[in-house]
Amino acid sequence: MKRREILKHGLAATGGLLVLRRGGLARASFDACTVLPPEEPTLPGTVIAHYKYRRPLLVPPVMPKASRPHDAGARFDTYEIAVRQFEQQVLPSELGRPLTKVWGYGSIHHPETFSYPAFTIEARYRRPVRVKWINELKDPATGHFLPHLLPVDPTLHWANPPGGVKGRDSRPTITGDCPPGPYDGPVPIVTHLHGMVGVAQESDGYPEAWFLPAANNIPKGYAETGTFYDYYQGTSPLGDLWERGAAVFEYPNDQRAATLWYHDHALGITRLNVYAGPAGFYLLRGGPGDLPPGVLPGSAPPPGHHDGCGPYEIPIVIQDRSFNDDGSLFYPKTRGLPPELANLYVPNGPFPPIWVPEFFGDVIVVNGRPWPYLEVEQRRYRFRILNGSDSRFLILKMGDGRSFWQIGSDSGFLPRPVERATLLLSPAERADVIVDFSDVRAGTEIVLLNLGPDAPFNGGPQPPAAPATTGQVMQFRVVRATSRDTSTPPDRLRLPRFEPLGDEDAVRRVSLNELTLASTPEAGPLAVLLGTFSPPGSDTPKVRFWDDPITENPAPGSTEIWEIYNFTMDAHPIHIHEILFQVVERQPFANPPLPPPPPRPPEAGEEGFKDTVVALPREITRIKAKFEKPGRFVWHCHILEHEDNEMMRPYQIGPIPPGIPTR
Repeated sequence: MKRREILKHGLAATGGLLVLRRGGLARASFDACTVLPPEEPTLPGTVIAHYKYRRPLLVPPVMPKASRPHDAGARFDTYEIAVRQFEQQVLPSELGRPLTKVWGYGSIHHPETFSYPAFTIEARYRRPVRVKWINELKDPATGHFLPHLLPVDPTLHWANPPGGVKGRDSRPTITGDCPPGPYDGPVPIVTHLHGMVGVAQESDGYPEAWFLPAANNIPKGYAETGTFYDYYQGTSPLGDLWERGAAVFEYPNDQRAATLWYHDHALGITRLNVYAGPAGFYLLRGGPGDLPPGVLPGSAPPPGHHDGCGPYEIPIVIQDRSFNDDGSLFYPKTRGLPPELANLYVPNGPFPPIWVPEFFGDVIVVNGRPWPYLEVEQRRYRFRILNGSDSRFLILKMGDGRSFWQIGSDSGFLPRPVERATLLLSPAERADVIVDFSDVRAGTEIVLLNLGPDAPFNGGPQPPAAPATTGQVMQFRVVRATSRDTSTPPDRLRLPRFEPLGDEDAVRRVSLNELTLASTPEAGPLAVLLGTFSPPGSDTPKVRFWDDPITENPAPGSTEIWEIYNFTMDAHPIHIHEILFQVVERQPFANPPLPPPPPRPPEAGEEGFKDTVVALPREITRIKAKFEKPGRFVWHCHILEHEDNEMMRPYQIGPIPPGIPTR
C-alpha cells in the first residue's frame, strides 16, 4: 500500500492515542541499502562552550528601505528583501574553524545588510509596509541554484518542485527498494510575517505560495512556484508586481504595537529553511496601543526616522543550534531508527527516512552568536525576547534571582505589568520584559539561565538543560550608569487600555494527535497531526491531513472559542495565522471521560492578546478569537518538525470562493 493509503485506512484509536497498525507492508532486503546510524554533531557544544561570554551580543540594525525618487509622498514604506547564502563568523574565532555558511535576509540595495539573524524592520501604526520578497538562493557568479545546506526529506507532503505542476505540493510516490537520499534541487521559500493581523491572504506567506529562485538551470519539468502562488498572483492587487523568483506582499500595520517576526514558511521544509538562518524582528510602534516616548527604557525612533532600538531597548532571539568540526551547521541526515527497524522506512514502510520528530541543538545561539555577553548600565532595560528554536521550550531565569517585569507578550502590551521569577517561552512565543539593574554593583556578572529540558516539553517535572551548555543563554556585565534613568519603574507603569473580546458566537473543538506504529512503539511517531472529532460531539479524535477538506470555517466578524484537546504526551505551541486571541482557561481531561477538575485561568503573562499558545498534554486549552478578514490561512504547531509533517491545517474565513485550488 502507498504510505498515504496506510495512513488514511490503518488508523485505530486506543485511549485517545492514535496508532497505526502494521499489515501488508512491503519487505525488502536492506543488505544493499545504506542505512545511516543516528548522528551526533562532530563539534560538541561542550567544546564551543569553553569560549562562551567572550564576544558581545550583536543588536540587529534596522533594515533600510528601498527608497526611490518617485516614492516621495507614498502612503507606505517599501522594502526589497532577498534571501541569500553567505558565510558569517558564528563560532568563536578562537576555535580556528572556518566561517559558517548560513542563509539570511537583507536589502538588495545594501549588500552589507545580509545577516543571520536578519536586520529589524521598523514599522509604524497604520503606515503599511510593502515588501518585495526575493529568492536569491543561487550562485551569483553562475546563476545556478544552490542546493539546501541541510538534508531535505523528499518523502514528506511538501512543496515537491520535482513533481511538476501536477505533482507539486504533494507527497510523492517513492519507488525502488531503498530509502531515497536527500533532495538536492532548487530550494522553495515564502515569507510569513508572524503575528500580523488583517493581512490579505495573498500576503500571509501561505505554505503553498512558495517560489524557486530565478536560476538559469532549473531542471526541466520542475514546478517553479507553488499551487497558491499562481492563484494568489491572479487575485492579489499587487500581482502585476510579482515576477519570477519573487512576490510582493503588503502589511497593513493596523493593530496594537507589538513584537512580530518574519521567517520562511514553505510547505514541508520550514524547519530546515528557518534553521539555516532566515528570520528577523518586525517591530510595530505607535498608535493607541503603544506608550509615549520616554516612558519605557530605550528611545523608539520618531515617525519617519528608522534609527532602530535605543541603547536600552534590545531585541533578543534565542535559538539552539549544533555544529560540525568544519564550522558548518549540523542537522541530522537520518531519522536514526536502529538497523532492525530499517524496513520501516519509505518505500517499504510508512516512516520518512530523514525527518526527525524534534531537534535539540547543544549550543545556545543569541542574535547569531553562541553565548554572548552584554554590557548593561546600572539602570532599567527593555528586552524583547523571542524563542526562535525549532523544538526547544525555554524556561528563562536570571542567575541572581532578580525578576523579569513582563509588560507584553506576542501581540502587544498586557493589561498590567507582571513580576515574574521565570519566563516559559515555547517556540515562536515572545515576551516584552523590563529588567532593572540599577541596584547591581558595577563589575557584577549575571548569567541568564535556561531551566527548560533538553527534550520535548510536557509541562511537568523534567530534568533541566545541561548546566554548562544549553542551561546557560547569555551573560550580563554590569557597568556604571552614564546618565540618569528617566524611564518609569515597571511597578508604576500604566499600560495602554486593554479591551477584551466580547461574547462568543460559536465553540469549536479541535484535537492534537500523534501517529505511531502499534507493533513498534519504540520507533516513535511517524507523524503528528491536527484534527477534529468524529462523530461531532463525541470524544473520539479524528486526524486530518494537510490536504483534507477544510473543517475550520469561521464567518467574517464572528468570535469563536476554540477548545484544543491535546491527546499527545507533549506540549505543542499552537499558532493561528491572521488573528489574535485571548487565552480563556485550561482544563485537564481524561479518556475515557471522567468528571473533569475545575479549569485554570491563564498563566501570568498570558492575560493579553497572543498568537501562539502552549497546549499542554491531556488538557483542553481554550482560546477566544475574532475572525474578520475573509481568506485562506493556516493554523499549526510551531514545533517546526511537527508543522512540516502534517501538524498544520488550512482554514477559511468566510465562504470558500469558486476557483480556489483544491485536492
